[in-house]
Amino acid sequence: MPLAAGYLAAMLQNDPELSMRCKVEILNYSGATSPWEMATQLLGSDVPDILCFSVLGWNVRQFGALAETFKQVNPKGIVVFGGNHVSNQAERILRQWPEVDVIVNGEGELTVVDLLARMMDGGELAEVEGISYRDAQGCVRTTSERARIEDLDIIPSPILSGVLPLHDDTGAFRYDVALLETNRGCPYHCSFCYWGGAVGQRVRSFSRKRLRAELELLAKARAETVVLCDANFGILRSDLEFVEDLVEVRRRYGYPKALETSWAKNKSKTFYEIVDIMRREGIRSSFTLALQTLNDNALATMNRKNMKINAWKDLTERLSADGMDIYAELIWGAPGETPESFLEGYDELAQHVSRIAAYPLILLPNTDYVERKDLYGFVTVRGDRDDFEYVLANKDMTLQQNLDMQRFLFWARLLAENLVLRRLFPALRAAGGVRQSQVILSVADHIEAERTVGAQLLREAAANSTADPDSLSPALEFCFTSAEFDELVTSWWQVNGPSLVPAQWVAPLAELIRFDLESRPLPDAAARGLYDARAEVRDGEEVLVAERNYTYDVLAMCDSVAEGRSSTAPRHTPMTMELCWKAGFVKLAASTNHEETAHYVAQCRRLDGVRKPAVAS
Repeated sequence: MPLAAGYLAAMLQNDPELSMRCKVEILNYSGATSPWEMATQLLGSDVPDILCFSVLGWNVRQFGALAETFKQVNPKGIVVFGGNHVSNQAERILRQWPEVDVIVNGEGELTVVDLLARMMDGGELAEVEGISYRDAQGCVRTTSERARIEDLDIIPSPILSGVLPLHDDTGAFRYDVALLETNRGCPYHCSFCYWGGAVGQRVRSFSRKRLRAELELLAKARAETVVLCDANFGILRSDLEFVEDLVEVRRRYGYPKALETSWAKNKSKTFYEIVDIMRREGIRSSFTLALQTLNDNALATMNRKNMKINAWKDLTERLSADGMDIYAELIWGAPGETPESFLEGYDELAQHVSRIAAYPLILLPNTDYVERKDLYGFVTVRGDRDDFEYVLANKDMTLQQNLDMQRFLFWARLLAENLVLRRLFPALRAAGGVRQSQVILSVADHIEAERTVGAQLLREAAANSTADPDSLSPALEFCFTSAEFDELVTSWWQVNGPSLVPAQWVAPLAELIRFDLESRPLPDAAARGLYDARAEVRDGEEVLVAERNYTYDVLAMCDSVAEGRSSTAPRHTPMTMELCWKAGFVKLAASTNHEETAHYVAQCRRLDGVRKPAVAS
């Protein structure tokens, strides 16, 4: 959903003069679209006079190539770059892509109106605040900084104005998720982050009336998931009001069903009120524990040492007890961190939440890490398909240590973050004191030593993950779609299980592994050997349903592990269970968006009379 472009188009269409003199069109491309495909569509008919790009690190090379082609067709055309990756980076960007004429620094909504008005009237660019450009002599000039927009409601809503169409040709909601902003600004100043260029700034909010109206239109369009582009949702009382309005809208229209966002780093009373409402109303979400590291030295270099992350252990217990989905974030590669300290923190965190999103540090423009690159001893390399600075080493991390940890990150993201395995990690810790990182590396060692086609795919993806961040996508697709992956994991347990846990636990945990594998998100039932799965509609939602027999009560096993009652191995207790998957995961099987993936894990219900019915996910 091109929200940023929608803001600009809505501003131009709302201007009385420019709306009469300009024809504005939004072209929305996926990340997989090649410059060739973009060029043939863009230049096939009416060639624009001004081409504006919403630029981030992953698309700047594609857009630079498209700008070069555009200038061949329309040499007098103007190319404008804006967005986090190019803001305040004119010297480098204009040198690297000479076809770019103007860089927008900061928020673009007011700037683009001013810029186009000056261009159309032959005015001086020097009079436009918040831009960089080349003068007649080819020198880069930067104008005075434009003040932040205080009243965000002066930006017309691209949703309410109809600038962004919400339906496709079939009448379905057009986008994978609906994007909304409820506020702008972030009070923190983390060394690795440049959130919207508004780090260390006061938070400004859109009005409740506007947001409520946007929610109603999205609900009528049957937008299933709303994703908020806020840095710290849950920090303001207005965030609670937004959720209250979301509940009312959902009760009337049945949509949206899920809310995803970057949750407030510090959890206030307001946050817990929001959690209680969402739990009561059944609104899905993934609650983020954005710790980034548990090491004090690394926290200091991140400028997060004084950020009071509320007692995170108590937070995880409360959210888990309420049945809410929770995951944690860690960043590897910060100065002050070592492989030992990172894995120690990872395993400490895993005792409370096994779903950990662990990412390698990437240096972003305008951040403290970039500005103090020499101090921290960063050695970086630019991506060949993007423009990010990937960290190779720093003053506390050698290249070889980094390569070893990058392999761990790949397998940790594959197995834990993306919910390929879930219940196994706490059960192994309870049964044999096996750490989550130890499990992940054991699985990795076994699969990489195999010689099957699938093992080769995963082995090569892991080896390429440092240089190719996209290598995780085909690996995930294999893990979710292929029955061969089940065979690889089963083989791992047969070989390694007896050395990891006492003998009486080997068979029960083998059954728990089968349960994990069968209940993971399901894109294609036949490909996974679930030939008896049937399509149904439940509570207005398309689902796939299948029954499975287990030789142990795996739900009771999960309960006993969670409650600390797992000192002895479970007895042989056959059970029948119904697995119910939300349909539609086929379009997300290769997606690295684990927050969306979490909604597709099977809901499980005991069918026999062994115990009182229970639900797990």
